Amino acid sequence: MTPDQTPPDLTPHHLKEEVLERSKTIPSSWYVHPAYHKLDQDRIYARTWQYVGSAARLAAHGDYMTDTVAGNPVVIIRDKAGDLKGYFNVCKHRGGPLAMDACGHSKVLQCKYHGWTYLLDGSLRGVPRFDRTELFDKKDFGLDPVCLREWQGLIFACLEPDHAPPFDEVMEGISERIAPMDLSTLRFHVRDSYDVKSNWKVYVDNYLEGYHIPLVHPDLMTVLDFRSYQTEMLKHYSLQFSPLAGDTMYGSKDDQAFYYFIYPNIMLNILPGRLQVNRVDALKSDSCRTIFDYYYDSITPEDVKGRIKEDLAFSDQVQAEDIEICEYVFNGLASRAYDQGRFSYDLEGGVHHFQQCLKRSYRAVLDEMGAS
Repeated sequence: MTPDQTPPDLTPHHLKEEVLERSKTIPSSWYVHPAYHKLDQDRIYARTWQYVGSAARLAAHGDYMTDTVAGNPVVIIRDKAGDLKGYFNVCKHRGGPLAMDACGHSKVLQCKYHGWTYLLDGSLRGVPRFDRTELFDKKDFGLDPVCLREWQGLIFACLEPDHAPPFDEVMEGISERIAPMDLSTLRFHVRDSYDVKSNWKVYVDNYLEGYHIPLVHPDLMTVLDFRSYQTEMLKHYSLQFSPLAGDTMYGSKDDQAFYYFIYPNIMLNILPGRLQVNRVDALKSDSCRTIFDYYYDSITPEDVKGRIKEDLAFSDQVQAEDIEICEYVFNGLASRAYDQGRFSYDLEGGVHHFQQCLKRSYRAVLDEMGAS
């Protein structure tokens, strides 16, 4: 990115960090201007740890899953030694896909376009009809790797780990806080997704505060003890937590609900015997997709027909409510009536924390431009 390509309002003035009680919200252009979409993909999503799925789903040699990270197709596969390997799901011949299904099983990765075949160490093995091509060496056409980390049974990927914070630092303290719950003991059940006509930052802002719950989610008020709702901010994540309001399908009033947000776009919604992992993918400047993976401590036929069905229906209702308000908010941000607002000190600390993290990411972009 050159100075003449700098998106509007990406200035030292707008990047200045203020304490919560004095801070303004980020400019509306950071949500609505198309130039920020590529910036977010290349300098934020590609340089952070992105959740991709359950390690338990890749139990055997050759089990694989596909996904998208920072707008790039990736494939993750279990090799013969039992290790997880990640690669761009892109053949080095002409960009064809190595796998097209969401999950499957294969002892090699073969391009579905022209049949180039790769071993699970990423090396190119088979190249049909290339005998007469000159100055061609298979060693020069191995797959590009994707860095992976596994935590509590969940797989995370990063496209630029040299520019990302250390993974252990990002997740520091979460395992201890939720103990004795061990997320790796939960079983994956289903993935849902929702397309939202809104910038991804609007959806994240909305997740990070309980201010809107009484008006937007009246039924959720019956689950959480809103009077005890609290937010904690750490370096790479924030935590919203609350006791349950009483005996519900999720537990009793002695149980806690933990809502972790891991910058920039990952949510871990943890309730007794249940984990919901959310990932917010930026599709365009005016649209995003929210991925929902559901994990449970038990997935018997009775569970699927009973509490899991009830949980999925309730979650779907909450998402419909969130999507509707986020789309209205995005339209408001795009209007000439709005530029910047202010924060509620009591209820919007999580939003402020996210937006300060965003400023640091954008400031790094300006620093790199100045150094180039």
